[in-house]
Amino acid sequence: MGRHSLPDQYGAGGSDPRPRARRRTVAIATVLVLTVAGGTAGAVRGGLLSFGSSCRDDPVRLDLAAAPDIAPALTAAAKRAQDDNITSDGQCVALTVTARAAYKVADTLAAGRKTDAQLWVPDSDMWIDRITAGNSAVEVTPAGDIASTPIGVAMVPTAAKSLGWPQKTYSWIELAGATLRDDALKLGAADPARSATGLLALTKLSAAAAGLKGGGTQAVAMMKTLSQRISDSDSQVVDTLPRDSSGTELGNPKRNQALVLSEQAAYTYNSSADSGGSVDMFYPKDGSPELDYPYALVGRLTTDQSRAALRFMNYLGQPEQARLLQKYGFRTSDEGAPAAVVAKAGGAGPQPYAEPALQPAPDAAVQETLGTWTITVQSARLTTVVDASSSMSQEVPGTGQSRMDVTKGSLLRALATFTPEDEIGLWEFSTKLDGDKDYRVLVPTERLGDRKGSGTQRDRLSAAFSALKPVPDGATGLYDSTLAAYRAATSSYAEGKFNALVVLTDGVNQDPGSISRDRLVAELQKLTDPERPVPLIMIAVGPDADRDEAEELARATGGSGQSVSDPSQIQSVILKAIVAAAAQGDD
Repeated sequence: MGRHSLPDQYGAGGSDPRPRARRRTVAIATVLVLTVAGGTAGAVRGGLLSFGSSCRDDPVRLDLAAAPDIAPALTAAAKRAQDDNITSDGQCVALTVTARAAYKVADTLAAGRKTDAQLWVPDSDMWIDRITAGNSAVEVTPAGDIASTPIGVAMVPTAAKSLGWPQKTYSWIELAGATLRDDALKLGAADPARSATGLLALTKLSAAAAGLKGGGTQAVAMMKTLSQRISDSDSQVVDTLPRDSSGTELGNPKRNQALVLSEQAAYTYNSSADSGGSVDMFYPKDGSPELDYPYALVGRLTTDQSRAALRFMNYLGQPEQARLLQKYGFRTSDEGAPAAVVAKAGGAGPQPYAEPALQPAPDAAVQETLGTWTITVQSARLTTVVDASSSMSQEVPGTGQSRMDVTKGSLLRALATFTPEDEIGLWEFSTKLDGDKDYRVLVPTERLGDRKGSGTQRDRLSAAFSALKPVPDGATGLYDSTLAAYRAATSSYAEGKFNALVVLTDGVNQDPGSISRDRLVAELQKLTDPERPVPLIMIAVGPDADRDEAEELARATGGSGQSVSDPSQIQSVILKAIVAAAAQGDD
C-alpha cells in the first residue's frame, strides 16, 4: 500500500506518519500535536495537554465518519474525552461520531465531493490509497493507525470441529478448498467491492493460488463459488450464520456455516446475547491480513480543527483508551494478541493467532484482485482495439522486447482472468489497413467458451494476440478507429453484462484525413446511452501518447483515460479501469 505524509499545515514535515507499530504511531501523533502547538511549553500554556482544566465556552467541533465496526468504540471514547474535559488550546473538543460504510465515503471523496466530516476512520488504508490515486479527489491526510484486527475464517462449532479445530491448522487455500469440497459447509463473505475484509482475504487467496499449477483458473473458480454466498456488508454477512444450533438451522441451505471474518467481528458476534450461537476462529497458517483503522484528516482544516483532531488521536493512544478499544474487540499493539479478545472471538491454541499480521498487499495486487472479481461476478463484454502502427516496434527500455511484444504478453495475462461466460473481441488499427479503413476486425466479440471448429473463442483470441505485429511505416489512425469500434460496441450491447471498449495506443492521431478530435468527442457523446452504458477505457502507452487526450475521449462516454510508461502494466490498468467504470455504474 502507498505511504502518505502530512502536509506542512499539520506540522508533519516530510516523514511517513503511518508506521506499522502502534506504539510508534502514538509517539508520532504526540510529536505532531506538540509541533502544531509550537512546542511542549507552548502546548501546556495553551491548554493543549491540560487534562483537568475547565473548558471555554466555544468548543472546537469536529465530525468523525467511522467504519461501522469501530464507530461504537470511538463514540464511547469521544464521550469519555468530553467527560474528562479534554481541551485543545483551552477549548473543549466536541467530537461527533457517525458510522458510515468506508466504501461510500471513499467513493464520495475520490469523486472530489466534500463530506460533512473533518475526520475519517475507515477500516483499512486501502480506501485511502484508492482516493489518493485519483486526480480530482478531496485531500485526505492519514496521521496514523489507531487499532487493528486480523482477518480469518470463522465457523460454527460443528463445522470447525469437523475440520479438526483448534489443533489442525490450514492455509487460506486449504480452508477455501475444504468449503468447496463439502456441500454442507457453505462459506460466505462480504462483497469485496464494498468490504476491506472481503477484498484483503480475496487478494491473499488469489496470491496463494497464483503459486499453484493452474492457479489462475482455480482462483476464478473460487471467486465464482464465493460470489454465490456474498452479502453487501460485513454486518449483513454475520446475519447469514445459523440462528441457533438446531438441525433445521444448521442444515438450512441459505445459512453459511463459515465466514470470512475479522477477529473483531467474531468477538462482537460471540459477545452478543442476541447472536443465538457462537463461532470458532481459524487463523490461516500462511498469515492473516489485517484491518488497520487509519485516522485521517479530510480536506483543509482550520488550525484549531487540526490541533483538536490530533489532540483526540493522541488521547486515543493513551493506555486507558487502548483498553477501551480492546473491550470492543480491537488490538491496539503489535506486541501481542490480547488473550481476552482472542478467546472471546473464538480463537484457541495452537491456532497461530499471535503471529504478526501479513505485510499489506501491494496496491496493484489489490486492484487486480478487485478487477478480476468485478468481471468474474458480472460477466463482461469487452472489445480490445490495439495500436499496430510502426512505433509499436520500438524497444521498451531494459526488456529487449518491443512495445508490441510486451503489450501482447500483458493482454494474454489479462485474457486468463476472464471466464468462459465473458465476451471478448480484438481489433487492430494503424492507417489504411482495410482499403481506406484504418482498422481491421481480427476476432469478433463473442463468448470465450463458444466453440468453432477445433477450438474455442479463447483459443482464437490467444492466437490472434500472439500474432499481432506492427505495420511497417504504419501511422496512428486513432480517431476513425475509436469511433468505428465504439459504434460497434454500442450497437451490440449485451444486457446483463459489463460492456466496455478498450483502446490501447502509443501515439496520437496521425491520419490527416480523419475526423477531428472535437468532432470525435461530440460523436462519442451522441452514442452514449446511460441506460446502456459502454465506457471507453483509453490507455495511453509510452512517452509519445497523450494522457490528457485519452482522458478527454474516455470521459465523453463515462469511461476513464489511463497512461502507462511500460506496456507490461496494461493488464493491471485494464482491471483498475474496469473497477472504476463499474463503480460509476453503481452510483
